[in-house]
Amino acid sequence: MSESILEVQNLEVFYGNAQAIHGISLTIEQGELLSLIGSNGAGKSTLFKSICGMVRPRSGTINFKGQTTAGLSPARITEMGIAMVPEGRRLFRSLSVEENLILGGYVRRPGPWTLQKVYDVFPILKERKDYPATSLSGGQQQMVAIGRALMSNPELLLLDELSLGLAPVVIKDIYELLPKILGEGMATILVEQDVTRAMQVSDHFVCMLEGRISLSGQSDAFSHDEISAAYFGT
Repeated sequence: MSESILEVQNLEVFYGNAQAIHGISLTIEQGELLSLIGSNGAGKSTLFKSICGMVRPRSGTINFKGQTTAGLSPARITEMGIAMVPEGRRLFRSLSVEENLILGGYVRRPGPWTLQKVYDVFPILKERKDYPATSLSGGQQQMVAIGRALMSNPELLLLDELSLGLAPVVIKDIYELLPKILGEGMATILVEQDVTRAMQVSDHFVCMLEGRISLSGQSDAFSHDEISAAYFGT
C-alpha cells in the first residue's frame, strides 16, 4: 500500500467572519494524481493556499510526510517539498524566462529537475529563455509557471486552474506532457474546470461545493449525473 504524503483533517478556514472551508478532510498518496473540482467560489484555491501556508486555518490539521505545517511560512513549506502553480501563473514581469525558472530552484532541494530537464520537456522555453516571461503566449507562460514549480523538486505539486484562459489546442498539448511532468513519482493535486478532462487524467477526485466536500472517490466510479449533482448541488 502506498504511503499518504498529505493528510488534511477537519480543516476550517475563515476570511474575517466569512467561512470559506467547512471541516474538509482528504489524503493523497505518493505518486497519486487527485483532481479537485467544483465551481468558482467552492473553496478550491483557499484549500491550496492553506496547504502552501498562504492562508492560516482557524482549526484542523495539515500534515505533510507526517509533519505538521501549522505556523510554517510558505518558503519553509516549499523547502519541505510542496510547490504550487498558481491560478493566473503570476510570473515575474521584469525577469526573463530563464530567470523565472532559476528562481524556482532557490530552495536547492535535491531531485531530478534541473534547468536542462525543464528545457527538455518544454523545448520552446529554451528557444525563448532570454525573452521577458510575460511576453510569451498564455500557453508558454503556463509552461514557465510549471517549470518554475518543478525546479524546486517538489514531492507534492499543486496545479491551480491548469487550463484557465488557454486555447483548446494549447490545453491538449500541456495535458499530453503531464506524464513526463509527473513521471518522477510526485503526488499531484489538480484543480481543473474541465471536469471530463480532470476525471480522465486522475486516479481519485474530490468535488467541493460551498467549502465542503460534496463527493469523492475513484475517478471512474461515478456517473456524469452523480458528479453533476455534487458539482452544482442539485
